[in-house]
Amino acid sequence: MFEANLFKDTVAVITGGGTGIGLAIARRLGTLGARIAIASRNAEHIERGCEALNESGIDALAIQLDVRNPEQVDEMVERTVKHFGSLDILVNNAAGNFICRAEDLSPNGWNAVIGIVLNGTFYCSRAVGQYMIARRRGGSIVNILANYVWTGSPGTIHSAAAKAGVMSMTQTLAVEWAGHGIRVNAVAPGPIEASAGAAKQLWNDQPAVERITAMIPSGRWGKPQDVADAVAFLAAPGSGFITGEILTVDGGSWMNRGTFGFLS
Repeated sequence: MFEANLFKDTVAVITGGGTGIGLAIARRLGTLGARIAIASRNAEHIERGCEALNESGIDALAIQLDVRNPEQVDEMVERTVKHFGSLDILVNNAAGNFICRAEDLSPNGWNAVIGIVLNGTFYCSRAVGQYMIARRRGGSIVNILANYVWTGSPGTIHSAAAKAGVMSMTQTLAVEWAGHGIRVNAVAPGPIEASAGAAKQLWNDQPAVERITAMIPSGRWGKPQDVADAVAFLAAPGSGFITGEILTVDGGSWMNRGTFGFLS
């Protein structure tokens, strides 16, 4: 599916790239030849992630970044271009989430998730898009959503609303920037065996894991590598006529919701 050196002479920025899905994406693009900048608020995460990538022979740069701060985002673009000489792929992976009923969600909790997921994705897309438009060489942006983006999901009103906004942003930018050679797509993962931190926030007991597993027609949780491969596919030159698309990676989970879903 992927040729060696598929992303040779390409530079990719992955936000939230120090752990879990983000690090898996960074590793996948890096093993295919891309030079990588991983960005995160947590300095320890990005330093460890960068070390792991470097040990695998991947040319990686660690950038501490709060995607909610547009000035820091602009600095991230400038630093990446100064260090590598280019910026060709942006993966908006930074996210925040926790389970909470709508009536119990505080304004601060709402704003924290909206700020990272929706505002942060726009700030990063805007800054990178401006750079790509000015240099006249196009590029690729891939946003990480969730498979409940079309349906909503109890306990995730903040995340579902934010990611639905990012889905609309994906489709809008795909049309606005197609003339500049910039493709904008998204991946919508389902249950993924990601980092311990994410697991603690979303499903912290075995009965919950078993209930979720029973809802997946494929019978297993996804792996970060599943998401990474989907991102690589959408970012690759061979997908050059695909833009504004949402690729679901969830083993059939979100479709298993009908009246007769028990038959699966």
